[in-house]
Amino acid sequence: MNENQKKMIRNIIIAAVLFIAAIITTKISEKINRENYQGFNRLYMAGIALFIASYIIVGLPVLKKAFYNMKRGRVFDENFLMGVATIGAFGLREFAEGVAVMLFYTVGEFFQSMAVNKSRKAINELMDIRPDYANLKLDDGSLSTVDPYEVSIGDIIIVKPGERIPLDGEVIKGESMLDTSALTGEPVLRRTIKGDKVLSGSINTDGVLEIKVEKEFSDSTASRILDLVENAASKKSESENFITKFALVYTPLVAILALIIAIIFPLIDSRHDFALWISRALTFLVVSCPCALVISIPLSFFGGVGAASRLGILVKGSNYLEAIAKTETAVFDKTGTLTEGVFELTEIVPASKEIVADEFELLEIAAYAECYSSHPIALSIKKAYMERSSKDGSGDYIDESRLSEIKEISGKGLKVKFDDKAVLIGNAGLMKENRIFEKEMKTKPGIVHTAIDGKYSGYLIISDKIKKDSKKAMEELKKLGVKQTVMLTGDGIYTAESVGKEIGIDEVYAGLLPGDKLDKLEELLNKKQKNNKLVFVGDGINDAPVLARADIGVAMGGLGSDAAIEAADIVIMNDEPSKLATGIRLARRTIKIANQNIVIALGIKIAVLILAVFGIANMWSAVFADVGVTIIAIFNSMRNLNTKDV
Repeated sequence: MNENQKKMIRNIIIAAVLFIAAIITTKISEKINRENYQGFNRLYMAGIALFIASYIIVGLPVLKKAFYNMKRGRVFDENFLMGVATIGAFGLREFAEGVAVMLFYTVGEFFQSMAVNKSRKAINELMDIRPDYANLKLDDGSLSTVDPYEVSIGDIIIVKPGERIPLDGEVIKGESMLDTSALTGEPVLRRTIKGDKVLSGSINTDGVLEIKVEKEFSDSTASRILDLVENAASKKSESENFITKFALVYTPLVAILALIIAIIFPLIDSRHDFALWISRALTFLVVSCPCALVISIPLSFFGGVGAASRLGILVKGSNYLEAIAKTETAVFDKTGTLTEGVFELTEIVPASKEIVADEFELLEIAAYAECYSSHPIALSIKKAYMERSSKDGSGDYIDESRLSEIKEISGKGLKVKFDDKAVLIGNAGLMKENRIFEKEMKTKPGIVHTAIDGKYSGYLIISDKIKKDSKKAMEELKKLGVKQTVMLTGDGIYTAESVGKEIGIDEVYAGLLPGDKLDKLEELLNKKQKNNKLVFVGDGINDAPVLARADIGVAMGGLGSDAAIEAADIVIMNDEPSKLATGIRLARRTIKIANQNIVIALGIKIAVLILAVFGIANMWSAVFADVGVTIIAIFNSMRNLNTKDV
């Protein structure tokens, strides 16, 4: 509870005590008056003074807000309506009703403040990943405690047990178990050893880690996450925008209607009882306050965004949370999204000893040919070569001077000069294109073919594991009514179809270049229904244009590229595809809660407004229709904040 909330609760308690004392005093005064005792006027005036004191304590802040907003041109807000209604009640000598309205309105404001504070606290606790310092290792081996902003790329930092990793980097010494729950939403500890990449925001639980920094703090994972969460509130959902526009029209309209009730209706009424109709108009004003709508709808979505963050799903705005609930088509990249993206060399098959002496020579040629490629398959070949060359004593590095004339053939492979040998490495299509044929050329998934000086020299088999979560993701999406699941990949048709069949993808489009992916996405966008949404899930740099073009772009944040994360609207921090289904369920629940609040607020308000016109609803009913409904809506919205799973 912050200082402002403490002050509010203190004012509410004091005002409530004075309010009760005023009611008791006036009741005693009325009894004395009935029994014709002297002293009635003094006691009655004391009761009125207590009402006024109670009103000033809780009402003055509201009146100040109303006056301040009027100066800024915002006349018809809830503060103005409450001020007019309660001052009017005092003018009609309805002191108890006037104070009660202001008192209960302040109680409603307090609950609103508590709800917003709780939702912010929930996000801040989850996102409490901003490191306060970094242990920078100096040239002499000593440590200096510095601000993370002062650390540069290439610097060495030391992270001790219990400390939070301040910057992204690579472990160069030590091993430990990391708590990554603030990033991924998963409480499971992850083992990290030398050579592993680590993300800022993770907590080192036991061993000492020596880390080489790879990103400045402003570009680190922790900093990016904080920026995403802080900026999320600026992107409102359609429901929030509608309610904001609705309130701008609704509030002046009811104020005009109240004025008509107070002035026109008494002239029409044969009794010409202005006091009666003014009282009804003031009741009408109190009922008409749009607090429940203006407060609860944004709070519903704010709670949804907070709950998603707790589950490891970062939503960049409530508009995206609302949009993902309407998902009709879910499109996925393959490598790193549906598969682990961690390729391993499992087999080396030389074609002939006349061309290559053995497996190691074929591996060496392939590793050099893939030297400059960052594709996961290339990385797996280079890793295998490094490991084997290190073991046999031939060295564990690649001498780039042995390479020349490097040419990449998009979607097919590479052509290079290695020790004056013309080397081709890639898929079967590349071999056929260069008129290199081998009997029963294998075109199975994960096969990389090689040729030297125009002769087929063998192949390497690379395996990419399917994520355990991928099949579950497709099953859950189907249960949620997602009509179509699609895979877009640059890999060969056999690899793509094999993965698609195993996990249950509806349609597979393979052999796509980045531009082809975008064209295919456009086709899918044109086929879907207008009001429904297409979601694309990817993780690579080449996915950034597709992520930006989709109705909702979802990036894998744990291992995904910076470009993909920046282009996406939603980031899944633990790289599990099934989190997409979780996000859709949470979004639908959030919209359901928001719609419940709209129905509750408008339904009760309209009913009591009608009753107020006919004099059936008094000021106490108005208090319930405004403050009571607001509190109900707030508590309904807060259900989302306690979401641990959906």
